[in-house]
Amino acid sequence: MTPDDPRPDAAAPAPHPPGSPAGSPAGSPAGRLGRSIGEAAPTEPVDVPTRTLVAVGTGLWLVALVVTLVVPMLHEGERSWWPWACVTGIALGGFAWWYVGRGRGSAAGA
Repeated sequence: MTPDDPRPDAAAPAPHPPGSPAGSPAGSPAGRLGRSIGEAAPTEPVDVPTRTLVAVGTGLWLVALVVTLVVPMLHEGERSWWPWACVTGIALGGFAWWYVGRGRGSAAGA
């Protein structure tokens, strides 16, 4: 094999479809962007254990509240608002638990 010969494993570049950027192959994201405006790629929703995440977050706020109340330095003087921030986090976690528990069907009619 001489330096002038092409590599045997090199594939020929794919032709660019009309409307795709010249520097990107047809299958790349930049090549797909030129197809039409407003056409989204099909995606599936991610299955996330939302109530578990809300419970963990609310539990962390509860732990933070206990630590803030046990350590005097964390709730005296300029930091007197810290326990109230934890209480607010717990209250919002309770609201989120209720809201998420309503399910997807509740938001479908909105």
